[in-house]
Amino acid sequence: MTLSTPLLAAAPLVAGLMGPALIGAATGPRQAEPVPASHPARQLAAGGAAAPAARPAAERVVEHVAAQTAAEQQRVLDYWTPQRMAGALPINLLDLMTGGDDLLGELTGRPLPKAGQAGALTLPAPAASKLPVPRHQAAAAPSASTIGARWGAGGAVSRTTGRVFMTLNGADFVCSASTVKSANRDVVVTAGHCVKDGAGEWAQNWTFVPGYGSRGGQPYGRYAARRMFVAGSWARKADDDYDIGMVALATSGGRHASDVVGAQEIAFNVPRGGQAYGFGYPADPPYRGDRLVYCAGRLRDDPYKQTRDQGLGCDMTAGSSGGPWLTGFDPATGRGRITSLSSFKYTDDARTMYGPYFGAAAKALYDTAQRA
Repeated sequence: MTLSTPLLAAAPLVAGLMGPALIGAATGPRQAEPVPASHPARQLAAGGAAAPAARPAAERVVEHVAAQTAAEQQRVLDYWTPQRMAGALPINLLDLMTGGDDLLGELTGRPLPKAGQAGALTLPAPAASKLPVPRHQAAAAPSASTIGARWGAGGAVSRTTGRVFMTLNGADFVCSASTVKSANRDVVVTAGHCVKDGAGEWAQNWTFVPGYGSRGGQPYGRYAARRMFVAGSWARKADDDYDIGMVALATSGGRHASDVVGAQEIAFNVPRGGQAYGFGYPADPPYRGDRLVYCAGRLRDDPYKQTRDQGLGCDMTAGSSGGPWLTGFDPATGRGRITSLSSFKYTDDARTMYGPYFGAAAKALYDTAQRA
């Protein structure tokens, strides 16, 4: 079976793991499991209805209260010292796929099953030839077709896209995210696995840094998460079709994130295919996480038919997870409509990124988050 890998970038807490430069720890589609009665997640009806069971499980919204008070939010911001932020860099994770829905647990404390034991996995052999290392220079003008180039055209996307820092299962990670237009002016969209470890833990110390720059620049400040939202199918079984997270941010200096950096439009149930631009902060080599990178090209369906996701030619690496995909994008202004995000790659195709289709479940997340 072809396996998929979400694009988290881990801190050196798991630096003892050695292996090929693969970037994740999730299998492909998983079997559904019932949610235990003791599960701490709260399922909310997206429209505030009294009977959430009336909605399909995938469209139910699971919420987590992060840093609620000003003191808690300040503690989160204080956690991210320059040293910790610099230390949240990717390593070459072991060529590993976990057998369960707790995606990162195997990397952060639990022993791995040995070959021949129950739970051990047979992994695909490494590719016979290595991909050439690309030269990622900022182009004089944006291209409508690239698998990876530094974004040097400025515009709104250079402010609305940012880097995410968070702690999962005791390890510090980095992802990418984008502000979206919302009623509360606080919402960012990212990957579900950048918010919650599948059926495992919620992220802690979650902080968004819009317009992140070289040498750790934070030109527009940083924003702690106050509430987090994922789809029911992500929280229950880490279903790649629903690898979407929405986060309501706390204000910074009394100002909402969207008031400071602006926000992108978001759209749902748009026609499949077409042209898209993907953005993010990849941090695994040959990238370093200190520059905004983009890919551009035509979207195509998953050729393996294992997900409803669409693929975009893209060589971005770990750290780009959650970065926005924009359609109807205008390179001159840096504005478009977010219709997907960077989620995973198949292990035998490092040059195609896959992103979830924004349908009813994504709309339910957005509606709930913008009212938070």
